[in-house]
Amino acid sequence: MLSSSSATVKNLPLKRRLCFLLKLVCFVSSVLIFCEFLIYYVVIFQCRWPDVKGGTHRSEKETSASVLKAIILADTHLLGEIKGHWLDKLRREWQMERSFQTALWLLQPDIVFILGDVFDEGKWSSPQAWADDVRRFQKMFKYPVSTELVVVVGNHDIGFHYEMTTYKVKRFEKVFNFTSGKLITRKGINFVLVNSVAMEGDGCAVCRTTEAKLVALSHKLNCSQQKPNHSNKGCSDVEKLPASEPILLQHYPLYRKSDAECTGEDSAPPEEKNIPFKEKYDVLSQEASQKLLWWFQPRLILSGHTHSACEVLHAGKVPEISVPSFSWRNRNNPSFIMGSITPTDFSLQKCFLPFESRVFIIYCAAGALLVILVLAHVQLLTPPFYFAQRLISKHKAV
Repeated sequence: MLSSSSATVKNLPLKRRLCFLLKLVCFVSSVLIFCEFLIYYVVIFQCRWPDVKGGTHRSEKETSASVLKAIILADTHLLGEIKGHWLDKLRREWQMERSFQTALWLLQPDIVFILGDVFDEGKWSSPQAWADDVRRFQKMFKYPVSTELVVVVGNHDIGFHYEMTTYKVKRFEKVFNFTSGKLITRKGINFVLVNSVAMEGDGCAVCRTTEAKLVALSHKLNCSQQKPNHSNKGCSDVEKLPASEPILLQHYPLYRKSDAECTGEDSAPPEEKNIPFKEKYDVLSQEASQKLLWWFQPRLILSGHTHSACEVLHAGKVPEISVPSFSWRNRNNPSFIMGSITPTDFSLQKCFLPFESRVFIIYCAAGALLVILVLAHVQLLTPPFYFAQRLISKHKAV
């Protein structure tokens, strides 16, 4: 039977074989283009900017002028030269680059925040490896002049507290224009960027500098807001800021016992939710958390680090959103946060990226279909298929 089938294949007209080969190439190309390019547009196109409360009562011109459109993502973990396999790097970086560039093109945000752990090996990378990682990041996360990129430091960028050095902190600050305690104001909205790795509270050099900057920012913000419980003494020479309660942006979450109360499809897996968090490692210490809440009395806290989503209410009134990882290496369903923010209000919406498991299923289904088409074309179907084909043809003949 094999010899007769081989003869059949050889006797197929050249034109027919070329036509079939062209169809196969078109089929394979279509699957690749969809799974590696178009799928990001299909998925992210479904995301919409959330409406701010009361926004319907304003004119469209006022709304667009006063609302800041922000994208918040975390934990990209660009692989380094030590632990990163070249194929893993290629795959993960392509996925994140396509997702980020597609989101910028479709959503056109005013600003993008990345909440730390930009790199996976920044805590121990050599100057040459660091320069290579930075180059790849700038290629993947390039952005137009109409969009601003703000990056917060994470423990994988400069090391945990016991690995953190002034050199590593300065290296990160030089690339990303970040300081260990920084205030940025956009459209009347105050954002405080915190180096949460330096909130150890042990009086280390970087820790002292960070806390001093945060205390100074707290004083400036309190003077600007004229808090009833804040003395006006010493406010006369302070630069006035918009009287808007700040939003804290940091890598470590504030203290919480675990993720047991977290819900949602991108929260921690059930087997991990009840594992107690370690202070100064998984979350900030209780003391550091209370300091930040007392200093800034924020209206919102955005953090990363855990790679899973969570919503927590501190002191019964301050919401904290833990943003999941943006990398498919850490999650099957990465996502980012879309925020419509005004000086007095905010509204957040999650935008999921393509599920990697679904992309894998598409590839498997396409591969199986491809094999069946090839076997059917050269008449090398397995006996069950061949027998069924004969029965169908006989039935039609009758």
